[in-house]
Amino acid sequence: MLIASILAALLVVLSTFTHYEVLRLLSAYVPRIRIRPRARLLVILFGTFSGHLLEIGFYALAYYYLKDHFDLGNFGGKFADNFTSYLYFSAETYTTIGLGDIYPLGPLRLITGIEALNGLLLIGWSASFTYLAMQKFWNIRERD
Repeated sequence: MLIASILAALLVVLSTFTHYEVLRLLSAYVPRIRIRPRARLLVILFGTFSGHLLEIGFYALAYYYLKDHFDLGNFGGKFADNFTSYLYFSAETYTTIGLGDIYPLGPLRLITGIEALNGLLLIGWSASFTYLAMQKFWNIRERD
């Protein structure tokens, strides 16, 4: 359980730092792009979405290595031992959907709970960032 706790903390730090950097880069470079201001919002949305996909991938890799290389738990339900299953499970956990068709066993449960909390916070951060970008770039008088 100690290894799972340490890895969960490292994943929170890695995903939060990644998210910070994605939002920082978007803040720095999107205003410089020579496209209509409203179109910049699409860059913001796709950029933050890409950041979330990367963060989901971090957790999926962690599940893969913990299960297959460190034997720190398993998965029950309709789990197929391939990377797409790890990605699917990570995405449903990160977004707090939690469908329940795949569920963790053993120390992986701790990482799953931490991922859900981390995803919830990072998605909220993205929502507030997007709102601020809309205030900045959305101009009612602009004609598309």
